[in-house]
Amino acid sequence: MALPPETHRLRPDHLPTPFSAAQIRHGCPAGRTILIREEEPGEKPSFRRIVFMEGDAETSVQELQATDASGAPLGEPSSGRATWLDLQRHASQPADATALTEVRLALPFGDFDCWLYTVQTPGAELRFWFAKELPGMPVQVEQWTSGAVAGRTVMIANEVNPPRTA
Repeated sequence: MALPPETHRLRPDHLPTPFSAAQIRHGCPAGRTILIREEEPGEKPSFRRIVFMEGDAETSVQELQATDASGAPLGEPSSGRATWLDLQRHASQPADATALTEVRLALPFGDFDCWLYTVQTPGAELRFWFAKELPGMPVQVEQWTSGAVAGRTVMIANEVNPPRTA
């Protein structure tokens, strides 16, 4: 199994993260647009769009928008700012509670080789799939409790649309 490189390890007691801050920055240029479907048992799915609006060597600005299933906006968007290192830190998991495997995952926009981080927490198991060719957030996340999926977030679209210039 080809693990992420040791240089991605942020803490000695954690596994290496799938991507470095620099890889995330390179993989999330202005215009990258991600559509997410969130599912909970017994509930209608909800949808979010994340658009990377701008970034520099240290920081990224994203626009977050609730949408309907077709991607049409619902309500007003919000914005968020994070450092690329903060985005990398989100993927840092404790080594003693995490199993790391390689899997192939089918998504609505293609099949991807992924690293699957399975994290044991008190009362739950969290699963994070990171597509090796899509630096940034996990392409799928599941929370399991009592042997059943309690929630799932799936990336259903990923596009890079350069910002328009006047």
